Amino acid sequence: MEKTGYVLLIIVLLVWIGAIFMGMISAFPVGLIGIVALLGFGLLFIKVLKERLESKEDDYYSKNIDK
Repeated sequence: MEKTGYVLLIIVLLVWIGAIFMGMISAFPVGLIGIVALLGFGLLFIKVLKERLESKEDDYYSKNIDK
C-alpha cells in the first residue's frame, strides 16, 4: 500500500515537472533561465541524495546516538 502511494507520487511529480518544462519551452527566450535553474536544482538534489546514501557516519549516528 505504501509503495503504491510512493509510485503514484513519483508519477505525479514527473508529469508536473514535464508540464513545467513544456511551459518553459513555450516561453522560449525567458524559459531557458527556468530550465537551467531546474537542471541546477536537480543536480544539487542528486548530489545531496548520493552523499546521504553513501555516508556511513550518518547511518551510525542515526542508529546508535539519536535514540
